[in-house]
Amino acid sequence: MGIEVVTIPVADVDRAKRFYESLGWRLDADLRLNEEIRAVQFTPLHSGCSVAFGEGLTTAAPGSAQRFELVVADIEEARADLMERGIEVSDLFHLGPSGFEPGADPERASYQTFASFADPDGNGWLLQEVTERAAGRT
Repeated sequence: MGIEVVTIPVADVDRAKRFYESLGWRLDADLRLNEEIRAVQFTPLHSGCSVAFGEGLTTAAPGSAQRFELVVADIEEARADLMERGIEVSDLFHLGPSGFEPGADPERASYQTFASFADPDGNGWLLQEVTERAAGRT
């Protein structure tokens, strides 16, 4: 089994479509299946999993999806790219001894540095820097 598509709840499909287009993600589909169902699907570059949203796809409240992780090799470059696209992105933070702390991981250890952003509905995305995969995670 493999996860290929996750559905996120949005209030305004066209507004969400414009946002995900602005990320530079590939538009895979925008289908009106009937009067009640419209499905829009995007895939982040280099990803095997897509994101779907639309009308009649989920009963979850718009903005209730949180902590979708986007793995990047260089978090500073990824953050800068998003900001150049007009996306509001948090400062970098890392997992320290007392929880999340400001700034990049002092040792720049893989899996330890993050930044976050949200879509217009408040669905939350997390950038995670992975420079070296843990054993068995290739």
